[in-house]
Amino acid sequence: MACVECHTRERNLGFEVFYTETPGIEGRLRDTPEDFRVEEIPEFPPESGDGRFTIAKVTSNNWETNRLIRQLSRNLHISRNRIGFAGTKDKRAVTTQLMSFEAPLEEVVSIQMPGVEITDAYRARRKINIGDLVGNAFELRVVDCSTRGEQLLERIKSVLTPLQELGGFPNYFGIQRFGSLRPVTHTVGKQIVHGDFEGAVRTYVATPTPWEMEESRDARKRLHEEWDFKSALGYFPQRLTFERVVIDHLVEYPEDYSGALKRLPTNLQMMFVHAYQSYMFNRILSERIRRNMPLNSPLVGDVVLPMTKDWIPDHELFIPVTEENIDLVSKQVSEGKAFVSGVLFGSESEFAEGDMGALEISVVESEGLKKEDFIVPEIPHCSSKGSRRELICRFWDFSNSVDGDTATFKFKLGKGCYATSLLREFLKVDPIGY
Repeated sequence: MACVECHTRERNLGFEVFYTETPGIEGRLRDTPEDFRVEEIPEFPPESGDGRFTIAKVTSNNWETNRLIRQLSRNLHISRNRIGFAGTKDKRAVTTQLMSFEAPLEEVVSIQMPGVEITDAYRARRKINIGDLVGNAFELRVVDCSTRGEQLLERIKSVLTPLQELGGFPNYFGIQRFGSLRPVTHTVGKQIVHGDFEGAVRTYVATPTPWEMEESRDARKRLHEEWDFKSALGYFPQRLTFERVVIDHLVEYPEDYSGALKRLPTNLQMMFVHAYQSYMFNRILSERIRRNMPLNSPLVGDVVLPMTKDWIPDHELFIPVTEENIDLVSKQVSEGKAFVSGVLFGSESEFAEGDMGALEISVVESEGLKKEDFIVPEIPHCSSKGSRRELICRFWDFSNSVDGDTATFKFKLGKGCYATSLLREFLKVDPIGY
């Protein structure tokens, strides 16, 4: 299979190839937030009238998850740690997700915020934790495609057919993992695991990108040049909430860069290193495709993940593929009961063997990493044991329609998979169009 190379911006995030070879439909995915709709397929905590948690559906329009949680906590006058959610969602989208609130039901349902609707509230004894969902249902609209009508339908079909034959799509971590307009999260993570906390802060608060708002870009550029925290509080935009938290800490403790990063929300601290691990996984997946190694059938030396009883890959149970078990494992993979995996490198990671092991080692060594780098005592939440991730993501309930040069896609994905990683195969454009 010939590899179709990607846009430079994608390559910088580890997306080095496309799986499908046919031309894309191009177009723009997020002309408005309403063009990207996602609704969780949740795991509902059992209802209990005397439970301490309020469970509710929260639909938000154009809200980044961390900022949404921050504003909800302010409205309820509670710590953000008393609000639970299953996963972060895209900002430029209409999202519906289940949340738990350690607050009275009547206070939760009375919240009034622009672009936010709270419905279906009830009491429960169990809160919502990260990962408490089955998956997500998507409805995405792509405008200004390069073809129209029947020709557009045919081009969509030409991409869809090889993906259906594969049984899914390459399970890249999507661009949102790294920051859609400021794809620097993985760079911050790289600097953290290498112990360069000042560099991590400089990247996070003072590295501008061409795609963000001019006011934000100018503020970052000025701070980069002056490196004066006290004056920065006077000109940094109020909407850059978390950057201001970091700067505020450095006004009081000018050299305490790790302490400044620890002031950020826990899930954001974790996201930095997870994004760096994701970048390396994307590189590994790209190289496996480039070397024409199969994604949906195991080779000796591979490590596969079996399915759990809930029909999701088990990221705690790793099965090495040997000469002795390859026939059985191949049957399990072909039946959708197991997945070939790649390493998410961390402090307790084990590489695959054979060709896949050599590939994984080459990527990790190119980053100059050792296992102990992922133990970060200065910022404990940035430590990561590592894991493995399936190389393909299955999709189901897929449908598409066209209206002139506009295409609409509907489908469902398991948790941890990215709709943009499926759509990129159809669009094949600069990811800023996502």
